[in-house]
Amino acid sequence: MARKSKSNLSELCLEENKDQIYENALAEIQSFELPLGTTLRSVYDDQPNAHQKFMEKLDACIRNHDREIEKMCNFHHQGFVDAITELLKVRADAEKLKVQVTDTNRRLQDAGKEVISQTEEIIRCRVQQRNITTVVEKLQLCLPVLEMYSKLKEQMNVKRYYSALKTMEQLENLYLPRVSQYRFCQIMIENLPKLREEIKEISMSDLKDFLESIRKHSDRIGETAMKQAQQQKTFSTTLQKQNNVNYGRNMHLGRSRISESKNEMTLKRTFEDDDEHEDEVLTAQDLVDFSPVYRCLHIYSVLGDGEIFENYYRKQRRKQARLVLQPQSSMHETVEGYRRYFSQIVGFFVVEDHILHVTQGLVTRTYTDELWNMALSKIVAVLRTHSSYCTDPDLVLELKNLIVVFADTLQGYGFPVNRLFDLLFEIRDQYNETLLKKWSGLFRDIFEADNYSPIPVANEEEYKIVISKFPFQDPELDKQSFPKKLPMSQSVPQIYMQVKEFIYASLKFSESLHRSSTEIDDMLRKSTNLLLTRTLSSCLQNLIKKPHIGLTELVQIIINTTHLEQACKYLEDFISNITNISQLTVHTARLYGLSTFKDARHAAEGEIYTKLNQKIDEFIQIADYDWTMSESDGRASGYLMDLINFLRSTFQVFTHLPGKVAQTACMSACQHLSMSLMQMLLDSELKQISMGAIQQFNLDVIQCELFASSEPVPGFQGDTLQLAFIDLRQLLDLFMVWDWSTYLADYGQATSKYLRVNPSTALTLLEKVHRGMKDSSKKNNIFAQFRKNDRDKQKLIETVVKQLRSLVNGMSQHT
Repeated sequence: MARKSKSNLSELCLEENKDQIYENALAEIQSFELPLGTTLRSVYDDQPNAHQKFMEKLDACIRNHDREIEKMCNFHHQGFVDAITELLKVRADAEKLKVQVTDTNRRLQDAGKEVISQTEEIIRCRVQQRNITTVVEKLQLCLPVLEMYSKLKEQMNVKRYYSALKTMEQLENLYLPRVSQYRFCQIMIENLPKLREEIKEISMSDLKDFLESIRKHSDRIGETAMKQAQQQKTFSTTLQKQNNVNYGRNMHLGRSRISESKNEMTLKRTFEDDDEHEDEVLTAQDLVDFSPVYRCLHIYSVLGDGEIFENYYRKQRRKQARLVLQPQSSMHETVEGYRRYFSQIVGFFVVEDHILHVTQGLVTRTYTDELWNMALSKIVAVLRTHSSYCTDPDLVLELKNLIVVFADTLQGYGFPVNRLFDLLFEIRDQYNETLLKKWSGLFRDIFEADNYSPIPVANEEEYKIVISKFPFQDPELDKQSFPKKLPMSQSVPQIYMQVKEFIYASLKFSESLHRSSTEIDDMLRKSTNLLLTRTLSSCLQNLIKKPHIGLTELVQIIINTTHLEQACKYLEDFISNITNISQLTVHTARLYGLSTFKDARHAAEGEIYTKLNQKIDEFIQIADYDWTMSESDGRASGYLMDLINFLRSTFQVFTHLPGKVAQTACMSACQHLSMSLMQMLLDSELKQISMGAIQQFNLDVIQCELFASSEPVPGFQGDTLQLAFIDLRQLLDLFMVWDWSTYLADYGQATSKYLRVNPSTALTLLEKVHRGMKDSSKKNNIFAQFRKNDRDKQKLIETVVKQLRSLVNGMSQHT
C-alpha cells in the first residue's frame, strides 16, 4: 500500500514537474527569447504523449490570452474612439502649420543666397588683394631688370654699342640673379650672348640697306646695261658693214677695265635725280652707294671675322639671286614681264661684276662663275617653261629678241651664254608651233570665205593682180579674150601668199642667232614643210569632210590642190632667194607639199564618190513603185529620170577633173545605182511583185542602160559602163521572157545567157512573183479559162522553185 502510495505520489510529482516544464516553455515562447530550440527540445524529450499535452497547454494559454485581449479592448475602445476624433480635429491645424513652415523655409533660403553670394565675393576680393600684393612685390624686383633691358635695347638702337655692353654686364652680375627664377629672366640670359653677336652684326645694317637698294635698282641697272649693249651691237654692225671687218666679235671678248668704266658710265641716274641732271651719265657708285660694303668689310677684317662677313654677303646675295630668278606667274602674258625679269638678272650680275673688281676677295671669279652657272640653269628652265605657255607668235618673237640682247649684254661682262643660244633653238620650235596654230586659223578663214568657183577676170589689170599673187601660167588661157575665168578659186592665191608670209615670219626668228645661211635655209624649209604637211593638210582634210561642201566644191578643191602642188617649186625658189642658198646644195631640204596636195586630192575624190552615192540613195528613197500593178505605165519612173538628169549635170562639172577621177566617179555611181535597184527588188519587206511591176522596173533599168551608153564621161571603152547593170539586165530578161528552161539547162556553163543570175536571187524574186500571181488570181476570177491558165503557170512556177532550191542547196553544200 505504501509502495502504491509512493508510486502515486511520484507520478503526481512527475505530472507537476511536467506541468512546470510546459509552463516554463510557454513562458519562454511568450517572451520571444531566441533561439527556441532548447525549449522545444525539453518538451519533446519526455514522455511520448508530451507533445499532445504540450499542445493542450498551449491551446489553453491561447484561450486565456484571447479572453484577456477581449477584456482589454472592451475597456479601451471608447478611449480609442475619442483619440481618433481628437486627431481629426488637429489635422487642419497641422496643414496650416506645414504651410507656414514651408514659407518660412523659403524666405530663409532666399535670405541665405544673398549672404552666400556676398561671402563668396568677399573671399574672391581677399584672394585678389593677396595676389595683387604679391604681384606688386615681384614687380618691384623685376622692374629694374626690365628697365635695364629696355635701356640696353635703346642703346643698341642708337648704336651706343659700348654702353650696351656695360649694361649687359650689370644685368648679368647684379639684376638678373635677383629674379633668376622667372622664365623671362632665363630668356634674357639666353639672349645676352646673342645680343653680343648682334652688336657685331649690327654694323651690317648698312649692308642690308645696300642689299635692299640694289634689289630695288637692279631692274633699272639691267635695263640701262641692255640698252647700252644693244646700241653697241648696232654700232658694231654698222661699222663692220662700212669697214668690211669683223669688228662685231669684239662684243664677245672679255672686257677690260676701260670697257667696264664705259659700261658703268652709261648707267643712268637714280629716280631721285632724274629731273635735275637728265643728260648726266653716272657711274655705278652714283646709282648705288657701295660704301656700306667697304665699311663692313673693313670692320670684320679688323675683328678677324672677314671670312664670316664674306660668307654672310655671299649667302645674302645668293638669296637675292634666287628671288631675282623667281619669275612672276603671269610673266608669259606680256613682253614687259620678260623684260623686267631679264633686267633684274642683268642688274644683279652687273653689281657682282663691279664688286669683283673694286674689292679684294669679297667675291671671286670662281664665285661669280658658280653663281652664274646656277642662275643660267634656272633661267633656262624658267624660259623653257614660260615660253611653252605663249600662244602668240609675236610675243614669242619679242621674247627671242630680248633673250638675244640679254645674252649679248652678259657676254659683254664675260659670262658664257652658249646655253641661252641653245635654248633659242628650242624656243624656235615653240615659235613654229604658235605660227602653225595662227596660220591654221588663217587657212580656215580663207577656206570659209572662198566661193569655190573659178576666179573671174574682166580685164588685163585684174589678171595681173592675180598673177602677182600666184605664179599661174596657161598659154591656152592667155590666148582667150577678156573677160575670162582662171581655173582655180580665190583661196589659191591667198593660200600661196599666206605660205610666203609664214616663211617671212619664220625667218624673223632666225635673225641674230649667229647661224650660217645654210642652217637658216634648212630651218625655213623644215618649218615650211610642217606648215604644208601638217597644218595645211589638216585644214584641207577638215574642209573636205564638212557637210556643207558639195560635189561642185569638191571638184574645185581638187583643181585648187593641183595648182598649189604646181606652185611648190616657186616656194622653193622663194626660200633660196631669201637665204642665198642654191637648191643644188647637197644638204638642202626639199618641200613635201606634193604629198600633201596629193593626199588632199585623194580625200576629195573619195568624198566625191561618197556624196554621189548618198545623193543616189536620196533619189532611191523617194521611189514609189506600185508592186501590185497589173501592167506598166509605158514610161520610166519620174524619180529615176530626175536621178539621171542629176548625174548628167554632175558629170558635166567633172570635165575639169583628171579623166581617171571622172571615170571612177561615173563607174562608182552606176555600180551603186545598180546595186541599190537590185536591193530594192530583193528587199525582205517586199513580199509580192506583179509582172506589171517587173515590166515597169525593166523600163527604169533600160533608162539606166541608155544613160550608161550615152558616155556621160568620156574615156570608157565600148560598153564598159553598161556592164554595171548587167546583173539587173539578165535577171529582168529571165523574168520578162520567162525563159526558165534555158536558165536551168545552161546553168553553170560559161556560155550561159543568164550567167550573172544567181539561183538564190532568182529564187527570191520568183517567190515574190509567185505570191503576186496567187493574189491576182484570187481577185480576177471572172473567166474560168483564165483561172486554168493561172493554175498551169503556178504549177510551172512551183516546179521551177523546187529546181532552184535544189541548186541553192547544192551550192551551199559545195561551199
